[in-house]
Amino acid sequence: MPNITAQFEDIYNSTHKMVLIFITSKCRRTADIADIFQDTYMELYQVLSKHGADYVVNHEAFVLWLAKKKLARYYSLLERLSIFISLKTISGEGADLSDCEAEAFATEDFAVNQVLLTSAKQFIESQPVVIQKIFYLHYDLDLKLGEIARTLGIKESTVKSKLYRTIKQLRELLG
Repeated sequence: MPNITAQFEDIYNSTHKMVLIFITSKCRRTADIADIFQDTYMELYQVLSKHGADYVVNHEAFVLWLAKKKLARYYSLLERLSIFISLKTISGEGADLSDCEAEAFATEDFAVNQVLLTSAKQFIESQPVVIQKIFYLHYDLDLKLGEIARTLGIKESTVKSKLYRTIKQLRELLG
C-alpha cells in the first residue's frame, strides 16, 4: 500500500496544475471546479488501489482522461437532477459559524469582510463564464495573463482587458 500512496503522490505532484487548468477551461461554472478536481484524483487513487501502482503508464494522459470523464458525468448528473430539484438548492452555500469562538476574530471586521466577499463573489458569478475563468485562473491558480490566454484560447489583450475592466467595475461596486 505505501507504494500506491507514493505513486499517487508522484502523479498528483506532476499533474495537478495541468489538470486544474484543464478542468477550469472546460467547466461551465467555476463553483464546480474543486469538486470535479477532487473527484478526478479520488478516482485515480481508487484505480491505483485496484490495479496496482504500475497500472498507469502515461500519467498525464490518464489523469486528463479521468478529468474529462468526470466533467461529462458531473454535468450530465446536474442536468438529470435539475429536472427534480432547483439548481439553487443544489448550489446553495451557507457559512456555518457556530463552531467559531467570539474571541477568535474581530466580529465587526469579520462581518464587513464577509459582506464584501459575498458581494464580490456574487458579482463575479454574475459575469460571463470566460470572466469567471479568468479570475479563477489568475487569482486562485496564480497564472500569468499569457498562460490564461493560451489556456482559454483567446488573445492576451482580451484577457487583460476583461480582467482589468471587471476589477474596475468591482471597485466601483464595492467602493
